[in-house]
Amino acid sequence: MNIYVGNLNFKVTENDLEGIFAEYGTVSSVKIVTDKFTGRSKGFGFVTMENEDEANKAINELNGATLENREIIVNVARPKKTY
Repeated sequence: MNIYVGNLNFKVTENDLEGIFAEYGTVSSVKIVTDKFTGRSKGFGFVTMENEDEANKAINELNGATLENREIIVNVARPKKTY
């Protein structure tokens, strides 16, 4: 399951996210989206977890949690729109 994680503090790293989500199950991949010119985080990213039950538990428990003094948004990622 692909999970959207938003409202991230710019200091949060992919390793930080992986560590947090790994408490709920196996994490396949983590990607924080960055600006292609500055390399700075855009404040959101995606976590992929193989087990749907573990992913749902992570979403339910982490949505609204505080990470680096910010309340994060965690939900199922919507498919990317193609035009």
